[in-house]
Amino acid sequence: MHAGEVSKAAPDLEKGLARETFSRLLAACYYEPESQLVEEDVFGALGRAAQTLGGGLAETVSHLGATFQGESQETLLLDYARLFLGPIGILAKPYGSVWLEGEKIVMGDSTMAIIELYRQGGFELDAEFREVPDHVAAELEFLYLLQFQLNEARRLGDAAGEAKAAKLKQRLLRDHLGRWIGPFAAAMRGGAQTAFYQALADLTAVYVLKELEAC
Repeated sequence: MHAGEVSKAAPDLEKGLARETFSRLLAACYYEPESQLVEEDVFGALGRAAQTLGGGLAETVSHLGATFQGESQETLLLDYARLFLGPIGILAKPYGSVWLEGEKIVMGDSTMAIIELYRQGGFELDAEFREVPDHVAAELEFLYLLQFQLNEARRLGDAAGEAKAAKLKQRLLRDHLGRWIGPFAAAMRGGAQTAFYQALADLTAVYVLKELEAC
């Protein structure tokens, strides 16, 4: 590798690592809100990754962390339940099939397709994961895994591995997550009663759509 190639590779790898971190921690925000998000410095790590990625993400992350700490856990849990669980009506259904195939469709053809994509990428859902496979948290975690694989392939100079991971990431964003994240985030923002979930909706849409544009 020549000196010019090294200088170009360094910031590319730095941004790749930031994408890896950002995707993983963004997924964590879609589980039940717990104090560990603050205790484990999730918002601080998100902010550092956002600074590397640019594009105005850092300001939104800063707002996200402040709004989380500005609400009681009970208030956040109530909003989380209203948005994603029900029981009367789920305001922002966090399942890809609902947005890709119709409001009442869960575990549809698109779900089967994402399961196959997971298989090709070597992604296995945790045994304790109680949601359907196309839940927003699962697809964001898959995005993290693919970025991790990309980073590793680049670090090792594995062109074939890099091409495979890049193709799977492109398919995830173009055929699945990138297609439904916009309407999902709009429903989430419209239904949220806390500034935290409003900010999370905005951050998720901006980040995923930026990743889609970069494919």
